[in-house]
Amino acid sequence: MYRIIGTDGKIYGPVGAEKIREWIAQSRADSRTPVFVDGAADWTFLGLLPEFAPAPASVPPVFSPARFGAVPARRNNGFATASLVCGLLAWTCCCCCLPFSLFGLIFGIIALAQINVQPEPQEGRTLAVAGLVLSVTHLLFSLGFGLVQLAMQPPHFHGHFGPI
Repeated sequence: MYRIIGTDGKIYGPVGAEKIREWIAQSRADSRTPVFVDGAADWTFLGLLPEFAPAPASVPPVFSPARFGAVPARRNNGFATASLVCGLLAWTCCCCCLPFSLFGLIFGIIALAQINVQPEPQEGRTLAVAGLVLSVTHLLFSLGFGLVQLAMQPPHFHGHFGPI
């Protein structure tokens, strides 16, 4: 004997397997309908029971984008992610990582160019802009800091000036 939960949230049954097949034929139940089999420990789905398993071609998958009107998932642009990571590493490693700033800047520009021109939809514009901002600010900070250090410390010359 079986009990099912209908689309209205009510429990129907106990009924036999023939009644369940009738409900399936009437589209009142399908492979995703919750069912409790007498003697079982827990609820399951009709499609998981061998006696009600649908033919593979006759029942649509539980989720298909076409069935629910969903659009395919957009993927993140890899250069956008790399730009953000490089920008974060530049600030994390502070002044010693000028190459991370440069790579973050380059990757960010490439990512934005690819996102703008490639026909397939891509995400990552926000990541690319964030990576660009982090990289450019770190680059400017590092260059400014270097100039201040040069201005504050005059060079020391070792050696003799003049005739030996």
